[in-house]
Amino acid sequence: MTQLERIGVSLDKELLSMFDELIGKRGYQSRSEALRDLVRRELSEERLSDPKAKGVAAVFLVYDHHSTKLTDKLIALQHSHSLASSLQVISSLHVHLDEHDCLEVIVIRGQVGEINKVAQSILSMKGVKLGRLNVVAT
Repeated sequence: MTQLERIGVSLDKELLSMFDELIGKRGYQSRSEALRDLVRRELSEERLSDPKAKGVAAVFLVYDHHSTKLTDKLIALQHSHSLASSLQVISSLHVHLDEHDCLEVIVIRGQVGEINKVAQSILSMKGVKLGRLNVVAT
């Protein structure tokens, strides 16, 4: 088990009350666990500022599957060996939302800078209606 160190944190009453309300809504069992998550999230964000940092990302996109050749382009990209050498598509999920729209989730592992470039090229493809990139440092 990891060794824990106790620290003291001083917060004004209003800020602490707002924090307690927030962590209650999110289901945290303790202030300590909520603070640990906040620290981990900030450290991850800091690592993501380095384009060479390792990360994993989910690229979410909603598109009309009738859009000219978009489906073929997405499949080709996922099978492509022309991705940056530091990238690997490790999974994808395809969901039929209705008679026209599909949700695609593409999971990519590699260097953050390269992930961002590839994700931007995916999200800017003709026919993509909505898209979002979610990256975390590994």
